[in-house]
Amino acid sequence: RERAQGTGGDCPLKKSVVRWIYGGAAGASLVGLGDAVYLTVQHLTGQSVRCTIVRGCSAVLASRYAVIGGIPTAAYGAVAYFLVFSLAVLILFGGEREAGRLRLAFCLLASLMAAATLWFLYLQTFVLRAFCSICLLSASATLLIVLLSLLGWRAGTNEPGCPERREPSGSA
Repeated sequence: RERAQGTGGDCPLKKSVVRWIYGGAAGASLVGLGDAVYLTVQHLTGQSVRCTIVRGCSAVLASRYAVIGGIPTAAYGAVAYFLVFSLAVLILFGGEREAGRLRLAFCLLASLMAAATLWFLYLQTFVLRAFCSICLLSASATLLIVLLSLLGWRAGTNEPGCPERREPSGSA
């Protein structure tokens, strides 16, 4: 008897679920990457970002929290989103042997991103008292990635979800 392993083993349903999870995470990371690159370019070129949903983008993006160590905060986000995308693609198309380590790295990175997102949401809410809709899009992408990473971790384990393979009746 074999159990499904890695990214789904021999269980077609489990493989399909894992594909949807990490495909969704790759898509969410591309949204976040586009958002972060846009904010980084706007910051580096000195252009202002126009908010259409909420007011406060200028206050948030001009705050002292918009730069860390002389580098736009969004640039760190762009790197993180690129890494999430890369890990998701490696999980989807990489070998079964490395799937567990890749899922662990994916979950750890998603957790770090979630912590940063919660910190920036705290700053916008209680310190700056201003919101940036583009930043909120990034926060949404990160929270989706975190949710998918938890689902992906669960789907990639040998927990119930893919029954054991059974030999046909009458086989020795």
